[in-house]
Amino acid sequence: MKKHLLAAALLAASAFLNSTQAQVHFSVNIGVQPSWGPTGYDHVEYYYIPDIQAYYYVPDHQFIYQREGRWVFSHDLPGRYRDFDLYHCHKVVVNEPQPYLHFDEHRRQYDQFRGEHDRQEVIRGSHDDRYQEHWHDQHEANEEWRHRDGGDRH
Repeated sequence: MKKHLLAAALLAASAFLNSTQAQVHFSVNIGVQPSWGPTGYDHVEYYYIPDIQAYYYVPDHQFIYQREGRWVFSHDLPGRYRDFDLYHCHKVVVNEPQPYLHFDEHRRQYDQFRGEHDRQEVIRGSHDDRYQEHWHDQHEANEEWRHRDGGDRH
């Protein structure tokens, strides 16, 4: 009988410890955020970009936008936005699964930020040590070239 009580107590303690560990799990993904992303976020799943009504999925480095009524996932913006300046537009952090399924709600909620430039500090310009190692891609290299020596070509 004592063995059964001891086994039950160990099982209950084990279950309690496992549930406690699951509750404190937190993922930090600063290193995969693009240099044009806003500072201040330890974890970002998506950015919503009101100016172009598109999303950016941080873990896969993909833009998500509508084309002919369908959601397109691409590592590049569509041609009509090839000169769009990601460093000087407003980005909204959205940490929910598949936020594009709530596009109409996000568009209504964040439309006020369209055309708002240079109000968010971006990772590239931050002196915070936690942003020293962040993700770069060719698009970022092109953007950094465009802005070298302070020469914005909007």
